[in-house]
Amino acid sequence: MSISLTNPVKYLRGVGPHRAAILEERGLPTVGDLLGYLPFRYEDRIRFTPIAEIIPGQVHTILAEVTAGGGGTVRFARGRAAIFHASFRDGSGTLHARFFHGAYLEATMKEGRRFVLHGKVDVDPYRPARLEMVNPQIESVGAAETAATDSTEVGRIVPIYEALGGISSRMLRRIIYTVLNNFDCNIPDALPPEILERYRFPSRRDALLYAHFPPKNESIELLNSFRSPAQTRLIFEEFFYYQLALALRRSRDHVQKGIAMRVREEKIREAVKRILPFKPTSAQKRVLVEIAADLERPYPMHRLLEGDVGSGKTIVAFEAATIVIENGYQVVLMAPTEILAAQHYLSARRIFKNAGYGVELIVSGRTKSAKDSALARAESGEAQIIVGTHALIENPVIFKKLGMVIVDEQHRFGVLQRKRLIEKGASPHVLVMTATPIPRTLALTLYGDLDLSVIDEMPPGRTPIETRWSEETQLPGVWEFLRREIARGRQAYIVYPVIEESKQELKAATAEFERLAKNVFPKLRVGLLHGRLKNDEKDAVMEQFRRNEIQVLVATTVIEVGVDVPNATVMVIEHADRFGLAQLHQLRGRIGRGTEKSQCILIAPKKITGDAQARLETMVATSNGFEIAERDLKLRGPGEFFGTRQHGDAAFSVAQPLRDHELLDLARREAFALAENPAKAAEVVARLESLSAAWQKRYHLASVG
Repeated sequence: MSISLTNPVKYLRGVGPHRAAILEERGLPTVGDLLGYLPFRYEDRIRFTPIAEIIPGQVHTILAEVTAGGGGTVRFARGRAAIFHASFRDGSGTLHARFFHGAYLEATMKEGRRFVLHGKVDVDPYRPARLEMVNPQIESVGAAETAATDSTEVGRIVPIYEALGGISSRMLRRIIYTVLNNFDCNIPDALPPEILERYRFPSRRDALLYAHFPPKNESIELLNSFRSPAQTRLIFEEFFYYQLALALRRSRDHVQKGIAMRVREEKIREAVKRILPFKPTSAQKRVLVEIAADLERPYPMHRLLEGDVGSGKTIVAFEAATIVIENGYQVVLMAPTEILAAQHYLSARRIFKNAGYGVELIVSGRTKSAKDSALARAESGEAQIIVGTHALIENPVIFKKLGMVIVDEQHRFGVLQRKRLIEKGASPHVLVMTATPIPRTLALTLYGDLDLSVIDEMPPGRTPIETRWSEETQLPGVWEFLRREIARGRQAYIVYPVIEESKQELKAATAEFERLAKNVFPKLRVGLLHGRLKNDEKDAVMEQFRRNEIQVLVATTVIEVGVDVPNATVMVIEHADRFGLAQLHQLRGRIGRGTEKSQCILIAPKKITGDAQARLETMVATSNGFEIAERDLKLRGPGEFFGTRQHGDAAFSVAQPLRDHELLDLARREAFALAENPAKAAEVVARLESLSAAWQKRYHLASVG
């Protein structure tokens, strides 16, 4: 029976109800969707290596049979934890193999049976004269000729897929191989013909067939760098459709009637200058000019304001708010935590005091009477700038005349949350802020419908933070240094990864607070701040710390965003290897906010490897948030860069913004050019329906096409 793109995967051979449910849950309900799930790397398994020619430390593919007495040996059997041992020969020599959790092999790996083994070969650490493979990929085959021609595992360049739940890479290979062998090969192409011709891209049909099972003569290096013609076309396609959605959404927003603010009047200019507490940097001036130009236009502003911790984004946002308020409109600022909302509220009251603007706070933790009063002031227009958290969305907040929405730390909110706040006004201007520096390639992907402004300059007078990495054995010296700083009138943070003790054997903030206050700093005023405290308790602790009534603040990552105490010059982060790189940088940003020299001390073992070591070395080497963001993106990948997928990540199958930034720029130019011709853009969106309804959903085209 011929298979087409629209066939449900549940009817495919080798799938069955359980696997079909997994595929459907991962957004692969049809054959068309399944064919869009591409390999993430390739292995050359064309030639078998004779055992006698094996080079230790390298990956080899061999064809051999189980030796007499070498099969069916289970050792250290503990249920599923059994270790299975077997020996193989091919006429040139003998190779040993060891399989963890391998008890299931006992029934199939019998003397004389032929297998293909693929994996890294090393010298057996317990028997130096013997070579072994540990957990190789294996496949039972017949004669060598059959193995080389009929297998999906050997005799070819083999695609490696990311496993899906209980469906292994090997099983996905077999399912897709079966599909392609019975496929009607009718794959419509949604890319405009002129783009295919301009870049000499292969058709979608040829690109998919090639990408899943490349010909033997293709370069394995080219495939694994994702630069074969087939992969280049498929990467471009993913970027193009997503950028087209962003371009169409932006075109729709520009058609939408907005509020054109008066910006150039003398009284407005004077009002903006009046709130400045210091001379702005050239970067702040440049960004304010960009925002002001947006506010003058007759359609809503949609701008992302990006800047490192402490770069002065908030004052620029308040300058923009001044323009809006002087035009007779209200401004709302939404922050992700009550601590940060309170910080913004206090800053706004201080900055706008002389201007006489009404400032209000709306958070869940306030009393009912205070909340009702705030809601009434927002509705009447008496409150001209309203600061809050998710409570702004959850409560029946009504604004008299909303002119601008400011969203701080946007990546902590969902797209729909931002939308619900915007809908409380009549097409208000939108300013999105983030202190997480986003590499340009990722910003174009996640926030491509927003114009981008970057504050890449720190305010004058800031002293660079010195960061060092110390082991736990050096803590007595660290505590002595902290005492000296406090004797000079300074303050300090000590950060822990968890609130209470756990099985992870990590120090906990509550227990360490008691120990430090009693045994280490008995003569100092030590405070405790964590997420489980009630809101009024958190506010009280932070206010005491601001007034220097608390000298040492023991805390969890609740202080990561928004806490601004210029007198705090020391931060000690215990178990620093357990924190993410962006999180460490955000935490460190709580110090160095005054003119005094500040120090961040990372406590972690020196003998760590991998990503943890790379994170700490990066922290010691640089305090530049943009450099750190690039490094973090390389370590974690774009999918997990923000720790959440709800912000608009396109969940690309093969494209990677960092690796493929040139193709991203190319696709963006083509998509935005096409969006200028609505009729042609609509044709592309319509053609996507013939591929799969899931494609429109995936690239968010359904809402804009």
